[in-house]
Amino acid sequence: MKLEELEGKKIGMCVSGGLDSKTVTKRLMQDGIDVVCFTADLAQPDEEDINGVIDKMAPCGAKTIVVDLKKEMADACFEVIKFNAKYDGGYWNTTGIARAVTVKGIVEAMKKEGCNVLAHGATGRGNDQMRFERYTTALDPEMRVFAPWRDETLLEEFPGRTEMADYLAQFDIPAVIGMVKKYSTDANLAGLSHEAEDLESLETACTIVDAEMGVWPQDAPDAIESIELRFVKGECVAIDGKEVNPFDAMIEANERAGRNGVWMKNALENRIIGTKSRGVYEAPGMELLAFGLEQVNQAVLDRRAFKLYNEMSAVIADQIYDGRYFDPSTNAAKAAINSLAEFATGTVSVGMYKGNLFFQSLTECPASIYNEADSSMEASDGLNPFSSQGYADVMNVEAAALAKAGQIKA
Repeated sequence: MKLEELEGKKIGMCVSGGLDSKTVTKRLMQDGIDVVCFTADLAQPDEEDINGVIDKMAPCGAKTIVVDLKKEMADACFEVIKFNAKYDGGYWNTTGIARAVTVKGIVEAMKKEGCNVLAHGATGRGNDQMRFERYTTALDPEMRVFAPWRDETLLEEFPGRTEMADYLAQFDIPAVIGMVKKYSTDANLAGLSHEAEDLESLETACTIVDAEMGVWPQDAPDAIESIELRFVKGECVAIDGKEVNPFDAMIEANERAGRNGVWMKNALENRIIGTKSRGVYEAPGMELLAFGLEQVNQAVLDRRAFKLYNEMSAVIADQIYDGRYFDPSTNAAKAAINSLAEFATGTVSVGMYKGNLFFQSLTECPASIYNEADSSMEASDGLNPFSSQGYADVMNVEAAALAKAGQIKA
C-alpha cells in the first residue's frame, strides 16, 4: 500500500518506541489517519520494563497496546530447540522465530481493535519486511500491509535520522539521534541479534559487542558449573530435579549458560532477498538446552532416523528464516521430528566452562539403543566378533567387482 491509500483505514502500527516508530506514527496522524500502536512483550532481556514503550509513544497521541506473548515465545523456543532449527553458520534464528510469534499475536490484537492495515517499520533491505508481510497475509488475507520505509513520499521526507528528529521537534516529541552502541540489537527470550553500523565491516571484530545475556568466555568463571536437564519427548521438563515450564526453563538456562560464556556466534547469513548480512548472536539458553537434547537423540535415534531428523531440521530452519513457519511444508517437517521425539526422554548432566559445553552423563533413557556390551573393545556378552565376517565378505564382493572393472582409482 502507498501513503495515499491509507485514508479511511484504521492502522495497527508495530512500534518499539524509537525514532522511526514515533516519526511514522505522528506523520500518519497528521494526515488524519486513525492509528493504534502495538508492541509485543517477548520477554526481551534488554528491556527493563516493556510498558516503557507506552510512555515513549504517548507524546505522539496514539494509544499503545502491549501484547503479552511471553508464553507463546517460550513455547516457540522449545519447538525450535526440539527441531534443532539453526540457520546459516549454525546460529539460532532468534529473530526469525520471534517474527512468527509477534505477527500472529499482534494481528489477533489488531483485529480486536478494528484495524484493517498492519504497518511495520522494517527496512526495505532486510528480512523482516518479508516476514511481517507474509505472516500477515497468511494469517489474515484481508489485513493489508503498509511498509513506511518503502513508501516514496516518506523516504523523500525522511531520508535520515536527523530529518526525523527535526520533524518530531516541531511537536516537542523527544528524539534520540545518536546511538550509544555502534550496532543495533533485536532482542527476545530466545536471544539477541546484533548487526548494522560498525558490524557491517568484516574488519570489525565481533568482540565489540557487549554481551547482554551473559559474558564473553574469557570473563566467565574459572570453574566448571554442572547442570542436570530432564527431557521428556524432546522437551526439557526439569532442571536440577525441579520441574519447569518452557518460560521458566528458558529464563534459567539463559542465566546459567550466559554467565558461563555460552553462546556468542558470528555469522554471515544469506538474506531472503539475496544479499548477505553479518550478525553477532547471543542465545545461551537455546544452545544449552539443545546440547542436552542432542545427547538424548544420539542415544535413541538410529542412523537413518538421525539423517531424517537432520534433513527435516534444515527444512524447518529455512522456513523460519523465510517467514514460512505456518506453511504446510513446515508442518509436515515438524510432524516428522515430533514423531521421532516420542523416544527422546532422558536425564542429561552437562558441564559448562568458559563458553564450552560437555557431556557428563546420561541416565533414565528407556528408549536408548546404546548397548555397552555390543560396542565394547573388551570381552563381553554382546555382539560376537566372528559374526562380522559374513558382513565383511558381502561388502568385499562389491569392492572387488568395482576394482576389477577399473572403476576405483586410488
